[in-house]
Amino acid sequence: MNLLITGAWPDAKNQLAQVEALGHNVVFMQTEKDGLPCEPEWIEGVVCNGLFLHHPISQFKNLRFIQLTSAGYDRVDMDYVREHSIEIHNAKGVYSIPMAEFAVCGVLSIYKQMRSFFRNQDSHAWEKNRGLKELFGKTATIVGCGSVGTECAKRFRAFGCRIEGINRSNRSDEAYDRIQTSDKLDEILPVSDVLILAVPLTSDTEKLIDRKRLELLPENAVIVNISRGKIIDETALAELLKSGRIAGAVLDVFENEPLTEDSPIWSVPNLIATPHNSFVSEGNARRLNDVVMSKLI
Repeated sequence: MNLLITGAWPDAKNQLAQVEALGHNVVFMQTEKDGLPCEPEWIEGVVCNGLFLHHPISQFKNLRFIQLTSAGYDRVDMDYVREHSIEIHNAKGVYSIPMAEFAVCGVLSIYKQMRSFFRNQDSHAWEKNRGLKELFGKTATIVGCGSVGTECAKRFRAFGCRIEGINRSNRSDEAYDRIQTSDKLDEILPVSDVLILAVPLTSDTEKLIDRKRLELLPENAVIVNISRGKIIDETALAELLKSGRIAGAVLDVFENEPLTEDSPIWSVPNLIATPHNSFVSEGNARRLNDVVMSKLI
């Protein structure tokens, strides 16, 4: 296969010889927004992330294989992929463990009010905080029971949480107490102490968590979004956090990234905002290498 590999695969240069040994003809481009290093008609397969944001997929006339380095498909015209019977794979499982650990870290940071201790440490103030909470016995609802959601389920279960899953299809999984279909979401939100969003962004999931659904949550609820920013109504969430109607939120993704310096998100109380960073881990390179190479054999 004539294969274009981009720098979105961080360890690509160290793997090129192995890829070529499998019989592939390889060209490499470090930055996806740069000009293509060959004619697009030559390319039959790609290993990339946002390549088609800068180079229309329609110009790759002989494309038959796509391996993404991301878990999401939202940077690819999936209608085009389906219409042209292009084989496509995501980086399933590569980032799930660090993202799940990040979700636990964020909720615990809010429950244990770590910001207050950091502030006191900076000011050398010995001041006890009597408002801390525990995860044990809470209900964690995970929307999207794929690889990321299931890794979250395992870790929150270890803290003694009841795990409710919301998924497109109903299935059984020992990591969850129960998995229900998406039409049951409104029924489960009122008893959700923690709401974790790990669902892909599609036309069906955009603004899935709107103001109406946010207001179904109990006042003690903490929301974690490690999927895509457009899944949730950020404006409504910020207003409900400011009013105290919702206890806290951990947002690693936003509708518009990066956040501007004057974004009101920075100053919303009880909101932890991080720069799309939850997937980062020293274990990713090994897992991504394994996933990509397994698909190229």
